[in-house]
Amino acid sequence: MRLRALLDTEALGLRLLGGEDELDRSVRGVMTTDLRDPSRYLSGGELVLTGLAWRRDASDSEPFVRLLTNAGVAGLAAGEAELGDVPDDLVEACLRNRLPLFAVNETVAFATITEHVVRQVSGERAGDLAAVVDRHRRLMTSGPAGGGPEVVLDLLTSDLDLRAWVLSPTGRQIAGAGDALPPRVGAQLAGLHLAATRTGRPGPHRAEVDGTAYSLFPIRNSGRGTLPAPARDVRESVLSDWLLAVAADAGDWPEARLDLLQGVTQLIAVERDRRDAARAVRRRLAQEVLELVQTGAAPAEIAARLRVAAPVLLPGLGTAPHWQVVVARVEWPQEDTGQPGSRAAQALLEEILVDPAVTGSDSADRIAVAYTGEEAVALVPLTALASPRPEEAGAPEESGAREQQDAALHADALLDTVRAPLSAGLGDDGRLTLGVSAAVHSAEGLRGALEEARHARRVAAARPGPVCAAGHHELASHVLLLPFVPDDVRRAFTARLLDPLRDYDRRHRAELIETLEAFLDCDGSWTRCAARLHLHVNTLRYRVGRIEQLTGRDLSRLEDKLDFFLALRMS
Repeated sequence: MRLRALLDTEALGLRLLGGEDELDRSVRGVMTTDLRDPSRYLSGGELVLTGLAWRRDASDSEPFVRLLTNAGVAGLAAGEAELGDVPDDLVEACLRNRLPLFAVNETVAFATITEHVVRQVSGERAGDLAAVVDRHRRLMTSGPAGGGPEVVLDLLTSDLDLRAWVLSPTGRQIAGAGDALPPRVGAQLAGLHLAATRTGRPGPHRAEVDGTAYSLFPIRNSGRGTLPAPARDVRESVLSDWLLAVAADAGDWPEARLDLLQGVTQLIAVERDRRDAARAVRRRLAQEVLELVQTGAAPAEIAARLRVAAPVLLPGLGTAPHWQVVVARVEWPQEDTGQPGSRAAQALLEEILVDPAVTGSDSADRIAVAYTGEEAVALVPLTALASPRPEEAGAPEESGAREQQDAALHADALLDTVRAPLSAGLGDDGRLTLGVSAAVHSAEGLRGALEEARHARRVAAARPGPVCAAGHHELASHVLLLPFVPDDVRRAFTARLLDPLRDYDRRHRAELIETLEAFLDCDGSWTRCAARLHLHVNTLRYRVGRIEQLTGRDLSRLEDKLDFFLALRMS
């Protein structure tokens, strides 16, 4: 048990006098003494109880505390029955030696504290040591290879009464025992875990969501082709490793139980490595297709390669689908080209493209992600277009277009559920940018789709924020141009048009900027704009007139409307 747990038990009557930063020390036993030198009877980790009979004057406190510190005791509890309040010299000696000090109320017997500590420590030690021996045997014989991570988690629930879930870096549930973890909670836990990992603190990490305490254990991916743990860049592992979330506070656990959970993470890591090995086949096939597309190979050659790869890339589809291309890039300052950004982007893109509502680690079996240079490139098959409904039989092309549009990936939707946890993992120095192409129906369109996705990613990169995406539809809009306007030009343009209105609003609270935005959004319609702003039309006309007077522009002219529109978008 931890020292901190003693304060949570009101019946013990303990009051902390110093050493708050040391309350995570483990208590392995308890000893009551009034000897001036009890060190020969101490082995370390004890909570020492004393009635202070050894103290004759203030000079005795420092030697006594130093002896306890050198013996490695967990803490000191001094009774108030003999001297009343614990002497200041003892408090100061404990502070100097970083020894936690508690005061024991005179109404509480040392025997009560001793019985509580012994019961807690011996019970947990006996139960968990037996669990370590038995569980390791059972986990190794019937664990991941014989049923996946769920078998391991079931053992934790049935035998140790621990609810646990395996989560991806974005918080998607991969495995769990019993009730599923709500997606919102999974995303929050993933974000807290990624943020803690970025600090370099070793796990498990403590987290609290909706009043429930969780302990988060990293699951290190240690399979072939992965660098050993000491050599791995935390920027790569933080965005690709799974985590084990346990609904309990591991801060009070003895070493035996922590060792058990670390063993569980190692067993799940073996399963992760096995499934990554299966995914490597899809990655290799995607890499071959990507190289053909990039080198300008004939469409017939690309189509032939796709047909060969179809059984692996398209299990169960049966027919050649439409395709979309998604390009992602993870950027870190001063990184070596290709590492760790491209590998991290590859793992992240595989995760992002999985439907967040789907649990399990094999749900990405139709996602093939390659990488080239500093980018990860995904070839995403869309399901074969459904047959038109009877009432649409006369317009099969229109029906197919609607089906294709419904099945297609949308840039913003891809990041909706993962933006928060990934932002925590990227911290203040990393960025993830993503671009999505339009759907294409043949190998001939893949090269154009790749360029389209790359261009969309560059649009996303020009936006602020650690996680940004852009889609193909933005490439035929003013949105494509605005991010590439130089900052000095942007500031000068917006200041010339909008600063007079902002200054006037500050002085008079006239809401001219809000009025201008609404007027343009309503396409210059006086009645619709007045209704939106809950104004009389005459009041709206007065405000628009003031805008024109302050800026020297005419909002009845298309050119001036366009200038205001662009200024608002760039501001």
